[in-house]
Amino acid sequence: MTPMTEVRVAHTADLDTAALAAARALLDEAFEGEFTDHDWEHALGGMHALLWEGADLIGHASVVQRRLLHAGRALRSGYVEAVAVRETHRRRGHGATLLTALERLIRGGYDLGALASSDEALPFYAERGWRLWQGPTFALTPLGIARTEEDDGGVYVLPVAARLDLSGELVCDWRDGDVW
Repeated sequence: MTPMTEVRVAHTADLDTAALAAARALLDEAFEGEFTDHDWEHALGGMHALLWEGADLIGHASVVQRRLLHAGRALRSGYVEAVAVRETHRRRGHGATLLTALERLIRGGYDLGALASSDEALPFYAERGWRLWQGPTFALTPLGIARTEEDDGGVYVLPVAARLDLSGELVCDWRDGDVW
């Protein structure tokens, strides 16, 4: 008999060393060695949705606060990071379970949700109501605002309270590694 799955939502500060290590190992495996230390750092400091099957972690996603600039406003964004489901458990709705937990947090605490997606995950987010950002993207770097053309077409937003012009400019705050 297959153990029941359970989603646990917790802040980084409330996760013990074993849970954090299990999450990092899952992400390293799911992203086939392409998940960097910067990617891991981006996933910390916010809320995590952890999907457990018995004692095994089979899915992870997190949401952290970032500031996005749009239409002359600094918007409080729930930025989704580090979404992964163990390969042997994919195509069973587990990704949707993780996102449902995070979307509740986004709708209850932020002006909008945002994320940068891999090409293969774009249909998944679109089906959930996330909207493709169609305008140009930028980053607020230590040297000023810089264009991030390579990220155009890969940024999605979940409108909540902010009025958004999806064809306008969108600027993210600075961080090491991938800015989006």
